[in-house]
Amino acid sequence: MSGSTGKSDKNKSMMFYISSPVIKLACAIVCVFVLWFFFMPIKLGITNIGNVFGIFIASVLLIYFVLNKPVCKLITQICTNRFGKAVVFLFVGFLITGFITAIIMSGFMIGAIADKPENSRPAILLGCKVNGSYPSLMLGRRLDAAYEYLTEFEDAVIIVSGGQGDGEDISEAECMRKYLVDRGIDKERIFSEDKSEDTYQNINFSKKILEENSLGNEVVIITDSFHQFRASLIAKDAGLDVNAVSANTPSYLLPTYWVREWFGIVEQIVFK
Repeated sequence: MSGSTGKSDKNKSMMFYISSPVIKLACAIVCVFVLWFFFMPIKLGITNIGNVFGIFIASVLLIYFVLNKPVCKLITQICTNRFGKAVVFLFVGFLITGFITAIIMSGFMIGAIADKPENSRPAILLGCKVNGSYPSLMLGRRLDAAYEYLTEFEDAVIIVSGGQGDGEDISEAECMRKYLVDRGIDKERIFSEDKSEDTYQNINFSKKILEENSLGNEVVIITDSFHQFRASLIAKDAGLDVNAVSANTPSYLLPTYWVREWFGIVEQIVFK
């Protein structure tokens, strides 16, 4: 009986242990791949909570899979008292809750991307970083999406929204206006909002332009795919009826900005 009990206790103490080396290797390879994706933007000078958080989680998981046995032994030692056991299970519960929340938010984000317009509506083009007086890579993608929309719906007007930030020689709105005019879009179809500093201001300052010009409350928001859901939340809070036209975010930037957007959505829901 005592031998059986000892074996049972050992199994309990190693409940997080993965016995299959194939599974551990496969999971470690996936973690390395994920780390590579989150490190890529750093080479371009892009560092935010998205890739910092992604690198942290992927690194923790990589250590767990590579050093699974010693990690499990450490967890076993921590769980020898009630306080340690509570800390471990709270941490695991936090991870599981965070994972489920991220999945739910991602589902809403994907749903917002698919909400495309069937008819012509005034568009709000959300600004992004300007390099000097030229659009950054991501702003260029948004402008391409805006140009395609304005070409498809020739009676649509657009509000280009974005102020002037650090390192920008002109406002984002002016950069976007100039780009569209240079590509042949009639300047009479373009309204400029050049005071906003974030998405909340983008939407609410643009709403004033809609009201001043009797353009109604049905709009198309043009931004990156990962940004559509949070932008739609803000727009709906402002009383706007929203459709989406999404720019194609480069694949090596998408994980970083997708994860960053989770934090933005939580902030929007909880604090605004």
